[in-house]
Amino acid sequence: MIIIPTRLASTRFANKILADIGGVPMFVKTAQLASQCDDVIVACDDEDVAKIAAKFGIKAIMTSKAHDSGTDRINEAAKKLSLSSDEIIINLQADEPFFEEKNLAKFKDFTNQRINDGAFMTSCLKFTDHEKAQNPNLVKVITDKDDYAIYFSRSLIPYPRSRCELYKAHIGIYGYSVDTLAQFCSLTTKELENIEKLEQLRALSSGKKIAMLEINSNSIGIDTIEDLKAAANKFGFNSSLLQ
Repeated sequence: MIIIPTRLASTRFANKILADIGGVPMFVKTAQLASQCDDVIVACDDEDVAKIAAKFGIKAIMTSKAHDSGTDRINEAAKKLSLSSDEIIINLQADEPFFEEKNLAKFKDFTNQRINDGAFMTSCLKFTDHEKAQNPNLVKVITDKDDYAIYFSRSLIPYPRSRCELYKAHIGIYGYSVDTLAQFCSLTTKELENIEKLEQLRALSSGKKIAMLEINSNSIGIDTIEDLKAAANKFGFNSSLLQ
C-alpha cells in the first residue's frame, strides 16, 4: 500500500500540496501517479484536502494536525486502517508528482526484499552534481559499502576538501513494514532530526538500518516556488501560480 502524507501548513511554500500542476492539485497528481502501482491512501490533516481527494476519486483518511513528521501521520493512518503488522507501506511524499511509475514499482520490490532481509526501512537516492548539491533544500546522503545510509544532511556531505564531482541526493520516498513503522514512531532520538529537520535521522540516531536504492530519475521534488518553475519548464505544464 502507498500512503501519501499531506500537511496543509508549509513554511517554505504556503499550501504547496495544493499547488496547481497543469490544472490538478499537486497531491492529487502524486496520488494519480502512485495509483498506477498500488492502492493509494492520502493521510491528510484538513477536511478541505479530504474533499478535494474525494472529488478526484482518491481515498483519504483524516489524521491529527499535531504530528511532527509525515511518518508519524502515516503511522496513525495505518492504525486506523487496521493493517497487518507485516504489510509493507510505501511513504511517497505529496511533493513528488513526477516520480516515475517504473521507479516506484522498482522501489516497492526493493522494499519487500530488504525489509524481509532485516533492514529497518528503505529509501532512494540519485546522483547529482556539485552545483545542485549546494541547495540546502536538496538533501544529501552518504552510504556504506552495503548501501545502507550513514547520514543525511542539508549541507554538502561529504565535505569537498578534495575534489568531489558527484553527490548522492536523497529522494523523498520511504518504505517500511507496519511493525517497523510503529517502532520508528516510538523512537525518542530526535536531536539530529530537530536540528536538520530530517525525520530519517531519528532512525539512524537509534542505530537502525536504512537500505538505500540507487535509481535514475528525472523527478523534481517541489519544495519551493522556484522548484515549481523548474518543473514547469522541464515537464511542460502550466500553473496558475506562475502566471
